[in-house]
Amino acid sequence: MHAEDQSRPAPDLFDRSRLHLKPLAERKHDLGLDVVKPLERVLCIEQGLRETARRILEARAAGASVVLMMGAHVLRDGMQRYLLDLLERRMLSLVALNGAGLIHDFELALVGQTTESVARYIADGQFGLWTETGRINDLVNAAARNGLGLGEAVGAAIAEGAFPHKDVSLLAAAYRLGIPVTVHVGIGYDIVHEHPNCDGAAWGAVSYTDFLRFTRVIEGLEGGVVMNFGSAVMAPEVYLKALAMARNAARPEGRRIARFTTLVCDLHELPPDFHAEASRETAGYYYRPWKTMLIRTVADGGESFYVRGRHAQTLPQLWSALIELEAARARSQP
Repeated sequence: MHAEDQSRPAPDLFDRSRLHLKPLAERKHDLGLDVVKPLERVLCIEQGLRETARRILEARAAGASVVLMMGAHVLRDGMQRYLLDLLERRMLSLVALNGAGLIHDFELALVGQTTESVARYIADGQFGLWTETGRINDLVNAAARNGLGLGEAVGAAIAEGAFPHKDVSLLAAAYRLGIPVTVHVGIGYDIVHEHPNCDGAAWGAVSYTDFLRFTRVIEGLEGGVVMNFGSAVMAPEVYLKALAMARNAARPEGRRIARFTTLVCDLHELPPDFHAEASRETAGYYYRPWKTMLIRTVADGGESFYVRGRHAQTLPQLWSALIELEAARARSQP
């Protein structure tokens, strides 16, 4: 060790023992179980969703991967029963969440409520500091010791534990059905990272395990489908790196991963010709789902669709189109 290293002071870190946590019973929640929408068929008016539904059925018949990536607002919009039914019907190979999605799923399963007002609780520094939610850190720490992924570990805890509302848990259903849910986090992004029992190394280990699991499923994407509902950063970035790894490994094996479909559903206004990349001088250039998922990664044989709308409109339409097509194919069987 150099002399200058020996004299360098230790970094000055925040002392988490000074934090004061409160029980979830004292939190005013913005969402409860009444947000969860019933499973109802609707008219699918979007051609992009109807075509994606057709390709999902083709992909599943061929054994190709069908991946759904999503932001936390899909759960906050009450789309749980649609997602659970897609899992039950084996329409999805994998679901990818961010950390907020995992937290909403955990809290709803545990107390039937979730989501706090940032404006209300940041004023006195109570935002995110709720005792029961911090139990996720204990699950993460144990998962890291046992070599498990994040989605699997929390899904198992909900499915097998005392969670009164596990029937609406995406993580629990996926665990029960053996379908992977991967959770992709950035340290410091989520409220559980504030807690004294948070181990950053453990979070990195379990989320990286999920990333490798995600990448393994992406290896089966030829002839498959990747969908992104409302994730502006996590979905396109994780997907991009995973696809690069999968293509890199496939090339010397004489395989291509090029002919697949991508779907992005969001509220951003894109031009009718969204298959052309935006200029660097415009804000649209930096909207990563556009250039990454709709253009660059499908340029060698794939096809992309963009549907503008709220998740409570687009996901039920996609589900309804799938149900209709599946029923029609069943009727046509001899």
